[in-house]
Amino acid sequence: MSENRDSAPVGFVGLGMMGLPMVRRLLVAGHQVALADNDPARFEPFAAEAGASRPASLAEMGATCPVVVTMLPNGKIVEQVVLGRPGANDGLAAGMTAGSIVVDMSSSSPVGTRDLAARLAERGIRLVDAPVSGGVKRAVDGSLAIMAGGDAADIERVRPILSAMGRTIFHTGGPGTGHAMKALNNYLSAAGLLAAGEAMLIGKKFGLEPETMVDVWNASTGRNNATEVKFKPFIIPRTWAAGFATGLMVKDLRTALEVAEATGEPAEFARLCTEIWARAEAAIGPGSDHTEIVRYLEEIAGDPA
Repeated sequence: MSENRDSAPVGFVGLGMMGLPMVRRLLVAGHQVALADNDPARFEPFAAEAGASRPASLAEMGATCPVVVTMLPNGKIVEQVVLGRPGANDGLAAGMTAGSIVVDMSSSSPVGTRDLAARLAERGIRLVDAPVSGGVKRAVDGSLAIMAGGDAADIERVRPILSAMGRTIFHTGGPGTGHAMKALNNYLSAAGLLAAGEAMLIGKKFGLEPETMVDVWNASTGRNNATEVKFKPFIIPRTWAAGFATGLMVKDLRTALEVAEATGEPAEFARLCTEIWARAEAAIGPGSDHTEIVRYLEEIAGDPA
C-alpha cells in the first residue's frame, strides 16, 4: 500500500455497485476514507479496514473532509446530500468551509450540476463533476475513464484522488460538462448497440452467422464498443451479463436529451433512440442488463431465441 501525504480523509458518499470498488481503490492508494450510505449493511465490507471511518453525520463529514466524493443514483439525491433537506441544514455543505470541494462522480443532470455549482460557489465551496465510464469491472481494477468538469485548479487538486480510481482523466470544461460528456458518450454507446443488434438480426435472417458478422465488423468500419466487447461474451451466448442496467441506460439517454434541449439542438435520432430504449425498458424491466436490448428486438420481430 502506498502512503498518501495528505492526512485529511477523503469523504465518500454512496457504497453501491460502483462506489464500493472505488472506495477500495482509494484505500489501496493510501487514502483515509470517511464513508456514508443510507444502507448500514454496505459498511460491513470496510469494518476491518484501518483506513475507513464512518462519521456520525454528513455535516460532520463535510467538516472533517476537505474533499468529498458522491457516487449516487441521480443528481436530485446528490443535491439533497450536499445541501441537506429544506430547513434542516443537515447536508455536507453545513459542515464544509470555503475552499472545500465536492466531487460528484454520479451520472447527474448537467443542467442541475451547473445550478448546484453556482449555489455552492455562494458559500465558497467548489464543485467538480467527474462521472465515469467503464462499469464495475474497471472500477475494481482502477482503470475507469473519468470526465471532469470544473475549474482547472480544482481538478488538479483532486487529481490524486481521481487517479486512484481511474486511468484516464479528461478535463472537459466548466461545471456540468463532465456530466454532459458522460451522457453523450452513453448515447453513442446505446445507439451503437441498438444499430448492431438490428444488423445482426437482419444478417441472421439472410443466412449470416453471428460470429462471422462480429468478426467482419471488428475488422471493418462498422466496429464499435458493442461489437468489440459485448456481442461475443454477452449477446451471442445469451448470458446478458455486461453489468449495466437497461434503466440506467435510459436515464442517461434522457439526460443526453436534456443537454440537447438546453442547447436548442433538435437531436431527432437521439429522440428516436431514447424512445426505442424506453419501450425496451418497459418490456424487459429496468433491472435487466442493457445487452438484453437485442433480446427485446428479437421479441418484437417474432424471432426465435
